[in-house]
Amino acid sequence: MSKLPNAWFILLALVSIFGVITWYLDRFSKKDELKKITGICGVISMLSLLYVTYTSEGI
Repeated sequence: MSKLPNAWFILLALVSIFGVITWYLDRFSKKDELKKITGICGVISMLSLLYVTYTSEGI
């Protein structure tokens, strides 16, 4: 197994956190603007995670 950078684990945690927050706001809240913001942050985190994954050495 190759060594992944620490940023990879941080980004993975952010993707998970933003995903749960967005789901919660969609199901149990009427805060549409906050839902959009957390969704966009989740997408940015996922794109960053993909970039770090594909540019890591040894993968």
